Formats: sequence, C-alpha cells, structure tokens
Amino acid sequence: MSNTSQIDQITERVERLLVRYDELQRTNALLSAQVQSLVQERDSLKSRLGAARSRVDALLERLPDAMGTSGQKGNP
Repeated sequence: MSNTSQIDQITERVERLLVRYDELQRTNALLSAQVQSLVQERDSLKSRLGAARSRVDALLERLPDAMGTSGQKGNP
C-alpha cells in the first residue's frame, strides 16, 4: 500500500469523523434545549402542585372537625 493511499484513507476517516462530530454537537444542543424545557415544565408543575396542596389544606381546615363536639354523642 502506498503512502498516498494511506493518507487518502486517513483523510477520508478524519472527514467522516468531523461530519459525525458535527452531527453529535447538533444532537447534543437539541437534547440540552429539550432538557431545559422539561426542567422548566417540571418546576412549573411542582409550583402548581404546591399551590393546589395549599388550597386543599385550607379547605380541609374549614371543614368541621369530625371528632369535634358536633360529632360526639353525649357531650353538651
């Protein structure tokens, strides 16, 4: 095998590696953007869940106590 042939093969491999590297960089950028979007969505959902829990807790506090005087027999 001649030196020119080896150089051509190496050049071809390097070019393929560079193309693959560019593809991977673009894929990584897209995935990073998707992760960021999902993190924001998760944070928003956690916030909404916390607000809903607070509302439910407030509603539960307004309910009459099931073990209170209105629910017990024999108490004045």
